[in-house]
Amino acid sequence: MARIQVLDKHTAELIAAGEVVERPASVVKELVENAIDAGATTITIEIKNGGISYIGITDNGCGFAREDVPTAFLRHATSKIRVEEDLNTISTLGFRGEALASIAAVARVELVTRTEAELAGTRYVIEGGEEIELSDVGCPRGSTICVRDLFYNVPARMKFLKKDVGEANAVAGVVDRLALSHPEISFRFIREGRDELLTPGNGDLYACISAVLGREFAKTLTEVEYDLGGVHVHGYTCRPEGARANRTMQHFFINGRYVKTRTAMAAIEQAYKGSIMVGKFPACVLCVDMPPETVDANVHPAKIEVRFVNEKPVFDAVYHAVRSALEGDSAPMQATLPTPVVQPSKPQYVTPTPAREIARRVTLTPSAPQPTPPPPVARPKPIAQGRPMVMRDSTPVVQSFFEASVKKDTPTPPPVSVSKPDPVPAPVQQTIEPEQPEPIRLLGEALHTYIIAEWRGSVYFIDKHAAHERILYNQLKETANESAQILLAPLSVSFSREEYGALTEAGEQLKQAGFELEDFGGNTLLVRAVPMMLSDGNITESLREIAGGLLSGKREITTERLDWIYHSVACRAAVKAGDGSTPQELLQLAKRVLYNEDIRTCPHGRPVCFELTAREIEKQFGRIV
Repeated sequence: MARIQVLDKHTAELIAAGEVVERPASVVKELVENAIDAGATTITIEIKNGGISYIGITDNGCGFAREDVPTAFLRHATSKIRVEEDLNTISTLGFRGEALASIAAVARVELVTRTEAELAGTRYVIEGGEEIELSDVGCPRGSTICVRDLFYNVPARMKFLKKDVGEANAVAGVVDRLALSHPEISFRFIREGRDELLTPGNGDLYACISAVLGREFAKTLTEVEYDLGGVHVHGYTCRPEGARANRTMQHFFINGRYVKTRTAMAAIEQAYKGSIMVGKFPACVLCVDMPPETVDANVHPAKIEVRFVNEKPVFDAVYHAVRSALEGDSAPMQATLPTPVVQPSKPQYVTPTPAREIARRVTLTPSAPQPTPPPPVARPKPIAQGRPMVMRDSTPVVQSFFEASVKKDTPTPPPVSVSKPDPVPAPVQQTIEPEQPEPIRLLGEALHTYIIAEWRGSVYFIDKHAAHERILYNQLKETANESAQILLAPLSVSFSREEYGALTEAGEQLKQAGFELEDFGGNTLLVRAVPMMLSDGNITESLREIAGGLLSGKREITTERLDWIYHSVACRAAVKAGDGSTPQELLQLAKRVLYNEDIRTCPHGRPVCFELTAREIEKQFGRIV
């Protein structure tokens, strides 16, 4: 039996550090939270190689007193709490006294700091938990802490880190959330020597949202301000038309701390019930202020989860806050046509409503006889910005959704031969499929979704969305990146930090699927090429749907991940249930399905069609027993 023994100090510190320092983003979070607690109004964060080789945090806070510097790097040393009762009223972001000790145990750390009362600053160097230097230095008030060579003495931890771009994106996400939680502080984020974020620090949350998440996202928001039962909810939530395909743009802050709370998440989604489509999720930046004694932040090592003494007041406050904001911003979103003003002299034009550009009014022109215009001169149609442009041949970009692939799979009768018959036996494929396929009779369409066709004495019901999705999916797999088409003008799309990181990491798989993306800085990507079957109106939503799937942990294996991207593109590009279709289109799709045995399920596994035989129909009507 192995004997029990006490671990040495260094080994114990490495184990404890693993609970706090998981990756470079964890280091940034702990150090920036310390700067916020120190009363800083400006904070600069700089990283290199994703934060693995260098992290620098500079602030203008109160600084460390000379005698407190060595103590600050001891485990469980903190200025935030004194006694047990203080844990019940935590109002600071940090309080455990573990961050500096944990970081110093697995990295080379240098601290330069000075308080307002000191004439000279202090330089302190510590590596692997061992003090190296303590000396005087000239510096402004505040603190600058540099962390180099993270996990240099724990090579096993290095194996679990992602690529530099992945770690840098995680750091950027942490900085974004900290900036949103404190709009009164000016944050500057420098990544690989390039400025990536700068917030105004004027206390205006909307301006901070515009700087962090982009103006495009900020324009979809409406303000929230509500008090209920001692809980104050303020911030911004999206209008129903701004709902997203995932929850990555839901940001909740409890007393200035970013948290993941199912209570607030359920409340906001309940408030939007009936206002957004199923499968869509609201986006928001909501701050909840409540008494510190009613919330416990000491339940998670990273302090991103909290426990409420009573969840109902929080749920009610968030629900009513969002609901009242939506009802107060309930201007009609559909286009309206006013009564036309007809005068014999000249047409009247009504100015659009200034409060809502969405409701555009159209005035009809007088129906007086007009001279016959001259025949138009044939000119090429301009291609709108962001629309796909085919570069290979003159095939039209916009086709009927069945025409693009009809020539490939629909069997055609063989040409009549006048030569002598070949003595060699006919190929096997001629025995599997008749030379002249039996014609299909289109009976109609049910519920604008299901094709009803008669073939070989049976009635078939075909789900046109599932069938078209399978056809497009097969084409994508066969053509791979050959199906990409270049956009005439690149399309700029803004994402959340998480979505941006997922798409940049999966760049090679996306390129094979037909997407060509370019980093435009911040959380914005330029789309230069897309799969040929994807119309410009679906590009943004398709990429966000793909990002959401990647973030949810799906398809980590490369081949499966690429296959899932094909699924998403095909589903987005396929004709939807409820869309109108001509009889010719319905018949063409029925032929594609029934003449090809490989089109029987959609990429998600749902059946494409089912057969109702003549015997089954006659049995239902009692013609046979």
